[in-house]
Amino acid sequence: MILAIDTSAGTSVALVAGGEVLASRDTADTMRHAEIVGPFIDEILTEAGIPAAEVTHVAAGMGPGPFTGLRVGIAAADAFAFGAGAVLLPMYSHGAIALEYLEDDRENNLIVTTDARRKEEFVSFYNGLDEAGCPILGHGPALQKPGEFCAMDSGAVHATEVHAAWLGVLAHRMLAAGHSFLPAEAVYLRSPDVTLSNGPKRVGQPRSEQTSGGQK
Repeated sequence: MILAIDTSAGTSVALVAGGEVLASRDTADTMRHAEIVGPFIDEILTEAGIPAAEVTHVAAGMGPGPFTGLRVGIAAADAFAFGAGAVLLPMYSHGAIALEYLEDDRENNLIVTTDARRKEEFVSFYNGLDEAGCPILGHGPALQKPGEFCAMDSGAVHATEVHAAWLGVLAHRMLAAGHSFLPAEAVYLRSPDVTLSNGPKRVGQPRSEQTSGGQK
C-alpha cells in the first residue's frame, strides 16, 4: 500500500496498491502546497477506505523543484511515514513524468526538462523502460543551459505537472523489481534566497581605541 506525494510543481497525492491507483488528488496551484497536501492525504485515504496504519510505503517526489514548494511535500511524506511506521521511498519527480509518457511507447527515448530560470533548466534523459516497466535514467537530472544536452530521435516534455499516481505506480514496480531508491536529498531548482547571517557588522573601532582630543 503506497502513498505517493509530489509537490515539485503543483500538489499531487495518490494511493496505490498492487500497482493500481485507488484514489488521487491533483492541483496545478503552486502557491498553496502547505494548505492542500494534508487535506488531500485525508481525502484519498477516506475515499479508498484505507486507514493510515495500512500504508506500508510513502513515495516522495524529491524534485527537481522549487525550494519552498518541494520541501512541503517532502516534509509531509517524511512525517506520514514516521507516524504510520511506513518506509520512505525518495524518488526523482522526473521519473513519474517519464513513466507517464513512455508507458505506451516503451522503447522510445525521452528528455524531461524543468525550467530553473536564469536561462537554465534541469534535464533528465531516459532510455525507454526496462523489463519491469521502469524508466531507464541515462542522464541527469542535471542543471544546464537550454540545448546543451540533445539526444537524437528522442521525445521531449517540459515538466509543468507531476502526477503522484504515476510516482506511486513507479514505486510499486521498483519495489517488485528490487530496484534501489534515492538518498533522502531534495533536488532544488535553486538554493534558498535566505542565507545565515555572519553576525553583527563592525562599524567602527572599539571604544578603548577611539581618541578624542588626542586622549584615549
